[in-house]
Amino acid sequence: MNETSVAASAVPVRYSLVIPFYDEAGNAGALIHEIAAAMRGQPAYEIVAVDDASRDGTVPEIAAALRATGQRGRVLVHGRNRGQSAALCTGIDAASGEWVVTLDGDGQNDPADIPALIARIEASSTPPGLICGHRRQRRDDALRRLSSRVANAVRATLLGDDTPDTGCGLKIMNRQMALRLPRFDHMHRFLPALMRREGAAIVSQEVHHRPRLRGQSKYGVWNRLWVGIVDLAGVMWLNRRAFRAAAVEETRHEC
Repeated sequence: MNETSVAASAVPVRYSLVIPFYDEAGNAGALIHEIAAAMRGQPAYEIVAVDDASRDGTVPEIAAALRATGQRGRVLVHGRNRGQSAALCTGIDAASGEWVVTLDGDGQNDPADIPALIARIEASSTPPGLICGHRRQRRDDALRRLSSRVANAVRATLLGDDTPDTGCGLKIMNRQMALRLPRFDHMHRFLPALMRREGAAIVSQEVHHRPRLRGQSKYGVWNRLWVGIVDLAGVMWLNRRAFRAAAVEETRHEC
């Protein structure tokens, strides 16, 4: 895996923005510029861009935008395409912040929503372990909206994740909790259930959703259906076998 760093700083990072990219040369630069505008005046942050072996000019677009905006950031490049969950895990491992903000690299998540999510963390003495974006008004076609509603309802019923929109890429999570999650392909679709398994409080907050302006989606309805069913069964299995560390009282004996 290759890494490129831009605009290092001595100020400690509080938020790491982890963004997976795959063949998003048409969206990457504009998204980085939007983040710079949205994050003005926010706590110290970094961008951890993870390129999942793109075949276009995504990487140079990210690097150029980071240099142009002067944001602290790194570009990590997978040697082969490993999928969105692997890209997120790579970014979380490399992150420096206490909190990880995730958003998709296709530009459909609005960076202008990030400050409101951060404000919810900063305003609480005991912030939730995970804040999930809720795309109440989806800018996708009717079939995709319907499939997402069905999938969210099934997941909520079987996993009890109490999250209306698990598929939204815009989230903030506690990095130390995220590092403890079991890792598998497609795990990003089950982050609320997996974080709850670790004892995290989960809340949702309404965010904007935008139409894709450039490039093509990497997911379709049918190529997600069957793997989603298998993954759902696996997460149910994990939940049934979860355990919490018990409180232990220490007794000292003089010898």
